[in-house]
Amino acid sequence: MNTQAQDWDDLRLFLAVARAGSLSGAARVLGVTHSTVFRRIGAFEQRMGVRLFDRLPGGYALTAAGEEMRDSVTCIEEEVAALALKVTGQDQRPSGMIRITATDLLAVGVLPRHIAAFRAEWPGIEIEVVVADTVLDLTRREADVALRLGNPGQETLVGRRVGRLAFAIYAAPGLHARGLSDPADGDWISYGAAHGPLSRSLARWWPQMRQVYRTNSIIAAHAAAQAGIGVAALPCVVADCDPALIRAAALPEDFMLDLWVLTHEDLRHTARIRIFVDFMAAALAADADLLEGRCPCKAIPAGA
Repeated sequence: MNTQAQDWDDLRLFLAVARAGSLSGAARVLGVTHSTVFRRIGAFEQRMGVRLFDRLPGGYALTAAGEEMRDSVTCIEEEVAALALKVTGQDQRPSGMIRITATDLLAVGVLPRHIAAFRAEWPGIEIEVVVADTVLDLTRREADVALRLGNPGQETLVGRRVGRLAFAIYAAPGLHARGLSDPADGDWISYGAAHGPLSRSLARWWPQMRQVYRTNSIIAAHAAAQAGIGVAALPCVVADCDPALIRAAALPEDFMLDLWVLTHEDLRHTARIRIFVDFMAAALAADADLLEGRCPCKAIPAGA
């Protein structure tokens, strides 16, 4: 490895420790071992001739010199990321890798058949899907494209709303057969504090709902409903297609979440990104009835 590459790796490692406040947190972010971070951060301090961190019982805290270095390195990181975005944005080849971030719901319940159709049409473009409930930072190239529910909220992102996701109440057939005249009387699979807009609406509609199972994952709630643990508010695009579930009731109000396909403004003219965003927007727009819960699901061929 040449000196410049080594120096940049050390600076990235320094930033990871500074942000995480611990060796173990930095190791998780960088995908290396705790001992590797410990060894390299010590060697980096020795080479710099200054102590950058105070080793405290609760973790690693920046010294005054460390704070000054963090600010400088952050500026360098932002400039490198901006340069990478601009260079990538000039790439007009319909080939290469696209890194997509999506929630488990979208990665499991919505994307696979569309990505299969996309790959059949564009075999030179490879796809990596990062399943994350946290919002990855597109400006730092943690991902190239994001599929998100709700308001995108970042001014530097461009894209389009490609659909709306409807929800309804679902139950396993055996549970439904025992009678569910009022959802408030049933055992509920809930999301706790996760999925804020949906959780807040459920709490407002049924303040006394009996929450017997909580999860932060819609896919996990889907599996729990299949097992008969209770009733759950699930997206129609997933649950209507499942013969192990019955749509037991509609929600009291028209509740939908906007579905967005987004990328960074500097990447929107990159050929593979533009092709993917356009393809996915068209595919999801064609799924409008299914996404919005207006039609019963049947086996859908890939790319239909």
